[in-house]
Amino acid sequence: MLFERPVPGRSATAVSVRFSAPGGYCDDGDDHREEFLELIRSAALVVAATVSAVRDKPHPRWFAGSGKVEELESTIERTESSVVIFNHELTPAQQRNLEERLRCRVMTRTELILHIFANRARTHEGHLQVELAQLAHAQTRLIRGWTHLDRQTAVGGAGGRGAGGRIGGTVQRGAGETQLELDQRMLAVRIRQVRARLDGVKRRRQQSRRRRSRARVPTVALAGYTNAGKSTLFNALTDANVEAEDRLFATLDPTMRRLADSDVEVIVADTVGFIRALPVTLVEAFKATLEEVAQADLVLHVIDASAPDVEDLRRQVQQVLAEIGATGVPTLEVLNKIDLLDVVSKGAQASSAQVLTSALTGEGLDALQAAIRVRLGLATIAAEVRLPPDGGKARSWLYENGDVQSETSDERGALTLRVRLQSGKLAELAAHEETWAMQIDAERLSAVEEPAAMP
Repeated sequence: MLFERPVPGRSATAVSVRFSAPGGYCDDGDDHREEFLELIRSAALVVAATVSAVRDKPHPRWFAGSGKVEELESTIERTESSVVIFNHELTPAQQRNLEERLRCRVMTRTELILHIFANRARTHEGHLQVELAQLAHAQTRLIRGWTHLDRQTAVGGAGGRGAGGRIGGTVQRGAGETQLELDQRMLAVRIRQVRARLDGVKRRRQQSRRRRSRARVPTVALAGYTNAGKSTLFNALTDANVEAEDRLFATLDPTMRRLADSDVEVIVADTVGFIRALPVTLVEAFKATLEEVAQADLVLHVIDASAPDVEDLRRQVQQVLAEIGATGVPTLEVLNKIDLLDVVSKGAQASSAQVLTSALTGEGLDALQAAIRVRLGLATIAAEVRLPPDGGKARSWLYENGDVQSETSDERGALTLRVRLQSGKLAELAAHEETWAMQIDAERLSAVEEPAAMP
């Protein structure tokens, strides 16, 4: 789109560069090489070769340096690679220079992720979000990408509007600049159209949230690093059949289902997985979807317990949650995939997590269900409430909002009610304790207590 580019194939050469200058250019692309290679495989590409380099700062023309470009040329010839993918962001000029020199398609990390998202989108909303991200990315590179069309004739030439000469002392724009302006307008118009459609999606989501709010239906949103097992956990919690595969971004479009095995309606939302340095264009495009996280009553932060860099993954997700304005939402951390850990590792992990689960085997799911109920204020509490003779208003409230087990009165007309209440309702009742002149003795039912710390 930006300039005539080689057609990519299925065989890829992966390039990672480590920048070693202290206090200088910062790019940790080489520190996450395995994730980068997994991204390439998730794009249905074959990693034919990997090339690494160490530099103090990016080369202005080649990013990786002239010597490394020569190595890339021989690697491409030897492996017959048709695409070179950098685990970094390149300037449009660097990307164009590399494609002309290597005579094959050169992709950046952002373009690779956009390619994966485009292949995974299934719904109309998903296609709109991916298109917006692609357009936004293209818009940032359009001016530099079209510099080969920027032409002006020398002053004093034959002139003419199309020739780029002077008319009345004013330099006229040449054909290349006219084409650039046309492309810029077309991109801007299409971006406005896609955003308008996504605004419609956002309004429909807001209406759905308002209906759930009026009906007092709480929402639980699953969030976490991609491939942490969110979709498998979602299926286990809701008896759904959402696609769950061992690959990055297996789930792209948001899905909402009712929490299974619950006497109270709770909506669970499965959302797109996060990743290190998630492109800004994607965060912006998927705001309509990610709002489900920011507007949820509870966020389940799903973490792969078997990952060697658990703390780093936790920080990456927390950073994205902050970017979408979800830091104020109550969060319950769930260490998933404990079936891949031994007993000692489980004990070590337990100190830093509220709940340990295996969505695949079902271990810990009962404890997670109970923890969700407690965090949402849905845990059942047994309470004895004593009311004065004129406590009719409080009595009516208890019958409307709780499950009254028994009711007795004494000779003065004072009432004693045994009632079961959700913990959230009990807190609401306690706020009226002094106003309604009542006494409350509550004891959480042992069958649904919040799970104790893991051994």
